Amino acid sequence: MRMERRRRQLRSFRKRRELSVVVDRTRAIARADILAFVTLRNERIRLPYFLRYYRNLGIRHFLIVDNGSDDGSAAYLAAQEDVSLWSTGASYKAASFGVDWLNHLLRHYGTGHWTLTVDPDEFFVYPFCDTRPIEALTDWLDTYDIRSFPAMLLDMYPKGPIDAVPYREGQNPFEIAAWFDAGNYTIDRNWYFQNLWIQGGPRARMFFSKTPEAAPSLNKIPLVKWERDFVFASSTHMLLPRGLNMVYDEWGGEKASGCLLHAKFLSPLTAKVAEEMKRREHYSGSREYAAYQETLSTEPDLWTKWSEKYINWRQLEILGLMSKGNWA
Repeated sequence: MRMERRRRQLRSFRKRRELSVVVDRTRAIARADILAFVTLRNERIRLPYFLRYYRNLGIRHFLIVDNGSDDGSAAYLAAQEDVSLWSTGASYKAASFGVDWLNHLLRHYGTGHWTLTVDPDEFFVYPFCDTRPIEALTDWLDTYDIRSFPAMLLDMYPKGPIDAVPYREGQNPFEIAAWFDAGNYTIDRNWYFQNLWIQGGPRARMFFSKTPEAAPSLNKIPLVKWERDFVFASSTHMLLPRGLNMVYDEWGGEKASGCLLHAKFLSPLTAKVAEEMKRREHYSGSREYAAYQETLSTEPDLWTKWSEKYINWRQLEILGLMSKGNWA
């Protein structure tokens, strides 16, 4: 595992050459700041709410890689005073789906900080997030010398066809995509990396109904107290050293955990899928996007009579999708 970690560190070091600085405001980062790291492409319409959401949680600086956007994303981000921006036209796939770029930035700028690595359609929810800033969570984690914090990816969706209600810039996406699956999840253990492997939800039952074992994984570890020798091994699904992946309790108790509300199933998803199918830059020959394209052509409704409407983090705790553990 040490050799694997070293190999990934070398990959990220080499891939740093693909990044060009657009605007570097990292000198403004204070020692105690919690930082967000993001890779994106053509997400202009999502950015105002995304940035506002995480600023309200307590994120102090955003370090973002723009992968060839042509929708104004880069210009918008460059104008934000709490954003440092890099651009690249290089292959997302060849950079381990953006992980190599982020591993470099995390090592260079994230070391010693609590770091949150998310996509522009992922919204971090943790215990007491409605009353406590993210700094309260990281202070508690520091008290118990916990270096990584998990969050299950929870796919949110609207009632009715996905593209039926247009998403407006700056809008809370969960005003439209307000529903989720309360059950329908499988959990396995990855013995090699020592992490849990979670699948299910609307993607498994709708887009991968014939091959649910091929459905995307929902386990993520987005919040990490970063050190120089850490690397993400596969998106934010798992890390090295692999002890960082052991974020569950093996002795029958409950460790604190969160959720990432996933606003993927929202207009204009159909156009996004069409674009990504042309680029073929996603995992396994864009198999996931091929499944989306095939099913979206039928204008599916992901909602069922068993769907739950999102209320707050306490609802997710009651349903067993996250836990406050012994944080009171």
